[in-house]
Amino acid sequence: MSWKQATVVDIKQETARAKTFRLTLPEALGHRAGQHVIVRLTAPDGYTASRSYSIATPADESKEFELTVERLEGGEVSAFLHDELTVGDELEVRGPIGGWFVWDGDSPVLLVGGGSGVVPLMAMLRLARRTGKSELVRVVVSVRTPGDLFYADEIAGPETTLVYTRATPSSFVRPPGRLSADDIPPFAAGASAYICGSSGFAEAASELIIGAGVPTEQIRVERFGPTG
Repeated sequence: MSWKQATVVDIKQETARAKTFRLTLPEALGHRAGQHVIVRLTAPDGYTASRSYSIATPADESKEFELTVERLEGGEVSAFLHDELTVGDELEVRGPIGGWFVWDGDSPVLLVGGGSGVVPLMAMLRLARRTGKSELVRVVVSVRTPGDLFYADEIAGPETTLVYTRATPSSFVRPPGRLSADDIPPFAAGASAYICGSSGFAEAASELIIGAGVPTEQIRVERFGPTG
């Protein structure tokens, strides 16, 4: 799988610590919802650093795709993307990668994301909405505060349950607290489940989903660590 030169065409501030980068390629990436790419940076002295980032856009024939990146303290790549990258710059990317944590929009799914783990799930939600199949998708997103919510101007809808663990919007009915069994939609019983988040979040969410009636063989989990 060869490296490709992608050009930055737009940068959007998602939260105080996350930005969405819209990139374009000479030809369509050809990805599926849930896949990721590797971004590689090369210094003038030849030193390289690379990180994997989930694709936030659904599969289509467009040459453009989006990566949402959280800036991590001490992160080589995320800090460069946030602090140095501007529209018109080029990035080396390789992908798409991954064939297990993907959804093609043809079966019912429960999507559960913690923090930045919502990124590949957003690609799936966008796919469902674009193809008129929102009835196949239920999404549960857990974040600390409203200011930590990615895609805040888009993610809310009849498919989505938002869980705030530390602080909530003023009009929010559910009090702040960790994800619980009451937050898992009944829809889960007949669906496959996709979970993305930190290891601790993934383990806790998996237990809740199994308790909701989803067999373990129908649960797909993607964990991420603190590398940046």
